[in-house]
Amino acid sequence: ILSFLFLKVEGKDENYSDINPVFVPKKRLKIGTFKVISNGVRLGERFMKIIFDNAIQYKVDEIYVTIFDKREEQKRLIGLLEDWGFVLKAKKITENGEELVYVRDFSPSFNTDNPKLTFPYLSKNTNIFMIPIYPEYHTELLPDSILTTESPYDFVENQPHRNAISKVYICRSIERNINKGYIIIFYRTAAKDRSAYYSSVITTIAIAEGKITAIIDETDFILKCRKRSIFTDDGLKEYWNYNQKYRPFIINFLYTYSFPTGKRINRQKLLDLGIITGAENELRGLKKITKNQFELILKETETNESLIID
Repeated sequence: ILSFLFLKVEGKDENYSDINPVFVPKKRLKIGTFKVISNGVRLGERFMKIIFDNAIQYKVDEIYVTIFDKREEQKRLIGLLEDWGFVLKAKKITENGEELVYVRDFSPSFNTDNPKLTFPYLSKNTNIFMIPIYPEYHTELLPDSILTTESPYDFVENQPHRNAISKVYICRSIERNINKGYIIIFYRTAAKDRSAYYSSVITTIAIAEGKITAIIDETDFILKCRKRSIFTDDGLKEYWNYNQKYRPFIINFLYTYSFPTGKRINRQKLLDLGIITGAENELRGLKKITKNQFELILKETETNESLIID
């Protein structure tokens, strides 16, 4: 077995006498096993997404893992955990020696400066943008947001951009005022053979990690996008050189939440709700929406309210 993840929900009556200092009673999600082969496909981030999804589902207060730091792969795993907000809180004495106990506080909070530390929680008290994405790119970049009309067998799981939580969106929008902590709503544009009013649909919430506009040249652009974008190097070259007078910029984002199947809002519903106006080129780039419009989207899609801290 090259990779394996085991999770266990523990109640407030769990015995933690072998951990020093002893945990206070809380509902916790224990990462019993977290084994990932280092093969460049970012499976570790995919496992982190599964961990956080379960933590939300079971409404836990904390997530924790016990781990040795003797081998190189254990040290790499500790680095990954720390990137996503886990902190060394205690130690555990075992027959094989002393294990480190890393804990992630899972009480609702939002860190604007580093959203990874409080992922997947988000705040409504920030700027919110809708961003278009073509059908041929949508599910390849946002696999959990697959449509019911698509087959999962058409998508290969061993691609790094599919497994990563932290991804890149390449953009030519005139509006470029998107910064760390802003909310992104992905709008899947219409299939070529279907009506835009019913096949265009919002599918996904993401959190912006920031934008990159200072790109030196084509090589720098490729390096900044590689492994977190769906494009090959040749595809990135083509995108970079498409319009030499108006180069693209990069939005780094955290893939956070997929709207429930059957509750996603199509273009016609967005028009009916007054979230879009139907103006020409309205969704060709970044479109800012209001907090009230975002709240309406959350209500209509029956989004899990535990993700929202305010």
